[in-house]
Amino acid sequence: MKINANEISALIKEQIKNYETKIDSNDVGTVVSVGDGIAIVYGLKDAMLGELLVFPSDVYGMVLNLETDSVGVVLLGDDQLIKEGDTVKRSKTVMTVPVGDALLGRVVNALGQPIDGGGEIKTNKTRPIERIAPGVITRKSVDTPLETGITAIDAITPIGRGQRELIIGDRQTGKTAIAIDAIINQKDKGVLCIYVAIGQKNSTVAQIVDRLRKHGAMEYTLVVAATASEPAPLLYVAPYAGVAMAEEWMEQGKDVLIIYDDLSKHAVSYRTLSLLLKRSPGREAYPGDVFYLHSRLLERACKLAPEYGSGSITALPIVETQAGDISAYIPTNVISITDGQIFLTTDAFNAGQRPAIDSGLSVSRVGGAAQYKATKQVAKSLKIDLASFMEMKSFSQFGSDLDASTVNILKHGEVLLQVLRQEQYAPRSLAKQVFELYMAKNKYLDNLELSNVRKVLNDCYKYVNNSNPNIFEDIMDKKELTADNETALVDAIKEFFAHNEE
Repeated sequence: MKINANEISALIKEQIKNYETKIDSNDVGTVVSVGDGIAIVYGLKDAMLGELLVFPSDVYGMVLNLETDSVGVVLLGDDQLIKEGDTVKRSKTVMTVPVGDALLGRVVNALGQPIDGGGEIKTNKTRPIERIAPGVITRKSVDTPLETGITAIDAITPIGRGQRELIIGDRQTGKTAIAIDAIINQKDKGVLCIYVAIGQKNSTVAQIVDRLRKHGAMEYTLVVAATASEPAPLLYVAPYAGVAMAEEWMEQGKDVLIIYDDLSKHAVSYRTLSLLLKRSPGREAYPGDVFYLHSRLLERACKLAPEYGSGSITALPIVETQAGDISAYIPTNVISITDGQIFLTTDAFNAGQRPAIDSGLSVSRVGGAAQYKATKQVAKSLKIDLASFMEMKSFSQFGSDLDASTVNILKHGEVLLQVLRQEQYAPRSLAKQVFELYMAKNKYLDNLELSNVRKVLNDCYKYVNNSNPNIFEDIMDKKELTADNETALVDAIKEFFAHNEE
């Protein structure tokens, strides 16, 4: 029997054409190099940006670079367990985190895994960490106050539900303290809270969790911790994981407060990853897309329109400055993304002012839209009075002979600073804030010794509350200081001072 070579060739070609490979070569790659939490993987032509890859020893990685014949992967586990030549498989899913009410009261890492020793988190719902922010049509303008319980903020730079308000200042000026106080003040107000710790010490996170537990705030709070001891990829992922968890509640019509502490360390972690992935460095060695890094995160905070559930995410990002330089690269980036900033100064902090807010550089671009009428009534002239005081104070340093009006402005300003002073973990109710600002505005305290201002305020508040509790109940109920209420309040204040003079 004569064998025709052409027939054999055609037969082999047909078999090759019809052969179905069980493993698609586009779904499997090989580790070319690994180190510093980064792996370069040859192959994986169909890999998606942000996709999870499975390495040996159950280590996961996330695709961040798509090259011509390889992908750059950030490792979400120990890179010591991976070596060159290892096989890598696609998961065909982008990175997701668990979401739902089961997370409340828990401390989780950037992957949503529990790290508080409280056992497994029982939820079967997950969400991708990256998502396009809600569009203009689905949003509603911010109109409901988010009470922080801090008079200086609620009166001067009010925050609304759905707003993004930056907390900015040097190291050790009380930035985290403001955020924790805001969480504590949400008790019984129907706001769920998420605290994202980025690059903090383990001991610092443990202290914050302990403090929240003591004040009963962990019942409605979730802590996402990517501490300083963890690799840069987890610090990069943490805030996106936190906002994905918040979006689940927002879409159920709930209000959420999320703290990012802090985005300076987040930017540094992203710079680290970008340089290791051979991305071109730009200003201060940050990559060119560092603005997009934070804009796509903070734009996800919003207030949804009623037809979309009326839920909201209020974001309080924290950024650390160096020597008060508010014009540095990352601070200016985040300022341009947010709806205002609360600027804390070292000078005010060292002078004993708590919180150490600079009323001149602090601003809320939502402003009075997110403020109760009662607060507006008593805080209308507060910022102007403080600005006049700061201006006069700087001029008065050069002269000893001051006229009576200047002395009055200086005295009134000093009294205002005393009224705005507040201990940590001691949020004030709306009624107490309105009462104290009313006393200051109408200069009932200007003749007192500065050291007595806080004592007189507290004593007078107790006296009015005991003699006519309906005043404060009415303020809390109507969120307004009515004419009748104001008359009753003035009478009670006069009675208190008359009683004290006796």
